[in-house]
Amino acid sequence: MTIKLNKLTKRFGSLTAVDAIDLDVGDGEVLCLLGPSGCGKTTTLRMVAGLEAATEGDVMLGGKRVNELAPRQRNVAMSFQFYALYPSLSVADNLAYPLHAEKLSGAEIEKRVAQVAKTLQLESILKRTPSQLAEGEKQRVAVGRSIIRDPQCFLFDEPLSRLDVQLREEMRGEIKEVLQDLSRPTVIVTHDQLEALTMADRIAVMRDGRIEQVDTPHNVFQTPSNLFVAGFIGTPQMNLIPATLKGSNGDGLADFAFEGEQSLKIKVDPAVSKLSPGAKVTLGIRPRNLEMSVEPTEDSLSTKIDMVEPMGAETLAHMHDGYHDLRLVTDWRVPLSEGDLMHTRFPPDTTHIFTEDEQVLRSAP
Repeated sequence: MTIKLNKLTKRFGSLTAVDAIDLDVGDGEVLCLLGPSGCGKTTTLRMVAGLEAATEGDVMLGGKRVNELAPRQRNVAMSFQFYALYPSLSVADNLAYPLHAEKLSGAEIEKRVAQVAKTLQLESILKRTPSQLAEGEKQRVAVGRSIIRDPQCFLFDEPLSRLDVQLREEMRGEIKEVLQDLSRPTVIVTHDQLEALTMADRIAVMRDGRIEQVDTPHNVFQTPSNLFVAGFIGTPQMNLIPATLKGSNGDGLADFAFEGEQSLKIKVDPAVSKLSPGAKVTLGIRPRNLEMSVEPTEDSLSTKIDMVEPMGAETLAHMHDGYHDLRLVTDWRVPLSEGDLMHTRFPPDTTHIFTEDEQVLRSAP
C-alpha cells in the first residue's frame, strides 16, 4: 500500500493553499509534513482523506486514483488535533464505534477492542468516559479509534499539540512504536520540528503551499537544500550571516567579507569556486558547530556576548559583532559572562553557503 500525490493543487478563490506538490509515501513509511502555520500541511492531509476536493492533480492510494471517492470509500483513518471523542460513551464504546458501520459481529468487535486496548495500554480505563481521562489517555483513545479499523493508511493532524512537554515525549515514542508494528503508510502533520525529527522516516518541509525539501530527518538537518529549510530546522536556529565572497581556490578555501569590515577565511564546499568574486552569499552554521578562540584568527569573527542562557548540560550564548546576531552552544562548564569579548571560530567544512536565490551551494555527490 502506498500514497502518491501528483501535482496536487488546492485553491480557495485567488489563494493557492497547495501548489502542485508531488509526494510519495511508501508501504510502512512514516512521513511528516512539517512547516509553519498556513503553509498547506493540513489542507494536503484533508485532500488525501477526501475532506477537501483537489482543484487539480491526483491522489493515488494503492495505485488507484481516488479523487472522486468519498472519505468513507477511501478506507483511511484520520486522527485530528482535537480528539472528537463521544463524551457519553465509555472508552471501549468509543473504540468500537467505527466498527459498527462495518457490520462486524459482537465477538469480533470485542476482540479488536481488546487488541487495541492492549497495544495502547488502555485496558484499565475501558469503562471510563472521556471526562474521566487525562490528556494523554484521551490521545491514546483517539489513536486507538484510528487504528482499530485496519485502514489502508493513517493520517494524523497535529496529534500531540494539546499535550504538555512530558506527555509529548511519552506519546512520541508510543505512537512511533505502534506505527512500526502496523506497517501502513502514515502521514503526520506537525509544526513541531522535534516531533518530525524523532517520529518520521522522512520529512517533507513545506512553505507557502510548496514542498521545499523531502529527505530523512538527518539529511534535512545536516544538508538543508535552501535558506528556508536551514533556518526552519534546528533549535537553536542556524546562524545565517550575509557576506560577500572575496575569492576562493578550487579546494573550497574561501575569503568572505562582512558588513563592518570583518572577514573570514574558511574551508567550505569546493562548489564555492563556481561563484565570482563579489558574489553575495549567506553563510549558515549551526550554533553547536561554532567554537571559541582566545585570540583572533583568520577563521573567526570578534563578537560580544549579549546574553547567556543556561540549558542544563549546555549553555547558549547570544552574541553580536555590531552588525550580525550569532548564537553559540557550548559545554555548561565553560565560563561565559554578558559583555565578554570573544572570538568565534568557524571550523573547516561546517559552514553552508547559500546563493542569492537562497539555494545551497553543494558539490554533486
